[in-house]
Amino acid sequence: MPTVTLKFKENIIGEYQIEKGKSLTIGRQENNDITIENLAVSGHHAKIDSVGDDFLLTDLQSKNGTFVNNELITTHWLKHNDAIAVGKHSLVFAFAEGDARPEEKAASAMDQTMVMDTEKYREMLAKAKGKVAEETQLLKGEPAATTIGVLSFLAGGAGEVVLAKKLIKIGKDSSSDIVVSGLTVAKTAATISRRPNGYYLSYVGGMAKPKVNSEVVKESVLLNEFDTIELGSAKMQFITKAIKKK
Repeated sequence: MPTVTLKFKENIIGEYQIEKGKSLTIGRQENNDITIENLAVSGHHAKIDSVGDDFLLTDLQSKNGTFVNNELITTHWLKHNDAIAVGKHSLVFAFAEGDARPEEKAASAMDQTMVMDTEKYREMLAKAKGKVAEETQLLKGEPAATTIGVLSFLAGGAGEVVLAKKLIKIGKDSSSDIVVSGLTVAKTAATISRRPNGYYLSYVGGMAKPKVNSEVVKESVLLNEFDTIELGSAKMQFITKAIKKK
């Protein structure tokens, strides 16, 4: 079972194990699995997901970014002894002695770590903030931006599914909006509906019930940013993106 060791400078603050099929959240707020009390750390800064035999680190759109081995990342498949920098703290990801370690992944479009040069990124970020400030003045009086839900595949699929319809069907029927496999998955196993206060995942039928953050959904549940959804062979993460109203 891999261990994540939290350090400040050379001092070990805590050690956290991550079980197969589970997740670890990292951030300043107390509801994280790994809480880092530092203003340089976002409330929900990053997350480690167990995906099959591998472990995926995702930056949760943090203000100051997440670094692995001194490189800025958005997602990264973790390897033994990877050093993760969050604010002024570091976390070391390591497999236990005797653990089966997954082979290093090939650099496919979905698996490849997204890395940017740190200095270049910060220059781009500064320019982008300046441009946004200018555009804010120009866009006064125009329609405000809205948000739309997106499901990003972690396993059992590829890419993203934009939740543009009012009702999204999930099941093994070929007519489903999101097709997932599994012997116990119903033709329509679950739905995601957009309501005035957000997106709701609802169980419809079949022996295989959907899970949100490893909790079985028996009726309906409101989806929150970065929730992990599992059903049959699929594992997806829910996020929202801003779009401009026309």
